[in-house]
Amino acid sequence: MQKNLILLLSLVVLVSSCNFLGSDRKKSSKEFDIPAELLEDKPLEIASEVIDEMIENVSSPVETAALIKGLNVPFNRSYLADTKLEKNLNTSFQKAMGLGIYGANLGYINMYERTSLVINYITTIKSLAEGIQVGQFFDFATLNRIATNKENLDSLMLISQQSFNRIEDYLRETNRPHLSVVIVAGIWIEGLYISTRVTQDAPNMRMKEIIGEQKVAMNSLMLLLRNYQKETNIAKLIADLEEIQELYKQVKITYEYLDPTSEVVDGVLTVKQNDKQIIDMPEEILTEIIEKVQNLRNSLLQL
Repeated sequence: MQKNLILLLSLVVLVSSCNFLGSDRKKSSKEFDIPAELLEDKPLEIASEVIDEMIENVSSPVETAALIKGLNVPFNRSYLADTKLEKNLNTSFQKAMGLGIYGANLGYINMYERTSLVINYITTIKSLAEGIQVGQFFDFATLNRIATNKENLDSLMLISQQSFNRIEDYLRETNRPHLSVVIVAGIWIEGLYISTRVTQDAPNMRMKEIIGEQKVAMNSLMLLLRNYQKETNIAKLIADLEEIQELYKQVKITYEYLDPTSEVVDGVLTVKQNDKQIIDMPEEILTEIIEKVQNLRNSLLQL
């Protein structure tokens, strides 16, 4: 994967304020697809510009986590994956998925400044990383100190970015680049899972829109996964996600383009974009998406 993937992972997995799903990321109406015949021999080398757009659309658990908190939705520990479930994750695929899931949890925890929970989740992430032989690339003592003190966030970002740069290189060197994509999938699935739980407990139109917006993100994620569909576990994950993607076909996303406006902020002229995104998602489809996402996430943790 390109370095942008590593930057994304560093921002999401161990940065102390993570967003869940990148609700305000660049949106694209294009659906990505790879012809099956091109995947027969080995994974494709995807152009860096395509990777950039896909990663921009796939991930990013800060804006959405901040939005959840901004909606005055209280912290709910039951949304989190219990760290005791780590014992269920035995294969490399499961451990990589767990890194994504628990990394997204850590972002949610830190957004609400629940530092009492940070150590357990960093410890779990450390164990999972060691399980796929990449734990040596994390300075967990420093990460733990910075995260629990809620300071030096730039340092936390830098350390985690450097760690994941080394991890990505190592996974390629050891012929396991697919595990990076699995980590991204775990981040995305857990972020969407948390949003579905919030939507159930505190119904809100904006939360419904966030779930609907993931139609675009899912197209990008599926392309990344299909590039490694010869991996048995990834093929199974693709099949499970295709059931959700089929539901998203009934979600319509349209855009209303409006003229930008300008305003002066702190003596600086700024331009505000006023374009609107309109999500049309029937309630019954939302309900089905919620059910399938929660079932998938729980199955990945062997619940």
